[in-house]
Amino acid sequence: MAIKGSLREASLPDVLQLLAMGQKTGCLSVTDRSNFGYIYFDRGRISYASIVNRRDRLGDMLVKAAVLTQAELDGAIDVQGTQHRHKRLGEILIERQILSREELHRYIRIQIEEAVYYLFTWTQGTFSFEADIRPDEHDFLVSINPESLLLEGARRVDEWSLIEKKVPSFDVIFGVDDGRLAASEAQWTPLQEQLLPLIDGRRDVTALIDVSGAGEFEVGKALYGLATAGFLHIIGKSKPVDEVALEARVEEHRNLGAAFYKTGMYEEATREFRRVVELQENDVQARFFLSLVAMREGRWSEAVLTLREAASQPMARAAVYHNLAYALERLGHHDEAREALAEAARRGGTEDPRTRISLGVLALKRGDLAEADETLASARSLFGKRVPPPAWFHYSALAAALRDDLERAVTLVTEGLAAHPRGPVLCNTLAVLFERRGDLAAACQAAERGLTENGALPQLHKNMGDALYGAGRYNEALEAYQRAIKLNPALGDDVYCKLGNIRYKWQEKDQAMAYWERALALNPDNQSLRANLDLVRSLPA
Repeated sequence: MAIKGSLREASLPDVLQLLAMGQKTGCLSVTDRSNFGYIYFDRGRISYASIVNRRDRLGDMLVKAAVLTQAELDGAIDVQGTQHRHKRLGEILIERQILSREELHRYIRIQIEEAVYYLFTWTQGTFSFEADIRPDEHDFLVSINPESLLLEGARRVDEWSLIEKKVPSFDVIFGVDDGRLAASEAQWTPLQEQLLPLIDGRRDVTALIDVSGAGEFEVGKALYGLATAGFLHIIGKSKPVDEVALEARVEEHRNLGAAFYKTGMYEEATREFRRVVELQENDVQARFFLSLVAMREGRWSEAVLTLREAASQPMARAAVYHNLAYALERLGHHDEAREALAEAARRGGTEDPRTRISLGVLALKRGDLAEADETLASARSLFGKRVPPPAWFHYSALAAALRDDLERAVTLVTEGLAAHPRGPVLCNTLAVLFERRGDLAAACQAAERGLTENGALPQLHKNMGDALYGAGRYNEALEAYQRAIKLNPALGDDVYCKLGNIRYKWQEKDQAMAYWERALALNPDNQSLRANLDLVRSLPA
């Protein structure tokens, strides 16, 4: 369940303490006007933090610490911009043997701590915590006890309240009192000496932060000292956002939308990507993300419409058609889905394992088990030395199980869980396989493992109930089924059938009939259930 609130009512340090004490795992999103940041937690400890549209300070920190030269940093940034746009700067520095992995992790920890300290200064926005959301796989993760940051964070918050009296916002532009400066014999800090030549009446505070490479707090503190001593005065503000170049506005909305999507804030993500489309009608990526939000929320028809709009653009890539196929498949339009996959293969090459997996899934849906098994097996070879995603293990095991090869199915899912230990769907698949094999204790154990990773999956509760029901543990089965239908009231008629059976065993006829009637409403073609219900109705009270 999400935790939401206003920073006016609950300070960020209080929220961090709450999440730490509860040993929560997930993402805390923080907004303050047009700013957006997020902090990831892993069992109550901070694992990652970042602020959107904020210059990455890692390279600047490394240069200031003399770990690398400015030339080395510029070279790595150039490689990132021209050859590896999606690769982290730190990874490029390691590959170029400029930086060791140990040094990188040490400075990333500092970078994450600085991001959290800066978020502490936000007092007017909102926060939202979504459980079980984790950082991208390519993010470098740390493990920081939030309480270790609270004392330093409190000190900075106190100082920031003073700094704001002289530096009220990051869009102010300072001018230098040259006469007073020339007559002064004051001793400047190294950062103040660096900043003074940069204060030219054109750069605002944000620009000074970017060009100096220092953090917001350090620059604010340095400017506060100079302004308090009378060497600086505010001469104006920089241009508002709506006067900035169109491309910059588009990029800002795009970055915010991606951050909102990544942290599960889908309504906000939709708002930002729609703004991108308003500003740049032919933007494929924005429509692609809008379709992802629609699919996350189960709005499959809307996803298909949005993806068709994206596919109509000349720059549409294979991923657009691949997702279109997935949305069509969920709607039961298997022939159209196959056509979309064929187009994805044409645009992305026939050796794309994701396309091959999707073709295997479509074969499963058609009931062509031999083709599905063969196609999924060929998809694995396309991954080479890479580990296939959880979906491959799930569907490959399903194909094997439907061909009555339960042992191979169990082996596949076990291998998948070894590669993806936090895979609740694979745990669910394993529970079903064990139940079919008659090993009810192992089925319960697999379902319990999945529920520890994600207790919000109704199918896991349902399959836990099936294993308990088969073992005759009806009290526990009833509780598991009730949790399942609370999460998804339309999960399936078989859940309500078994709930009715349990109540009938306990001679609770009225409750049993209510469950059976619900089952029949979900599946009117269940003739055996209809006959049993008619029989029970005819019995004397």
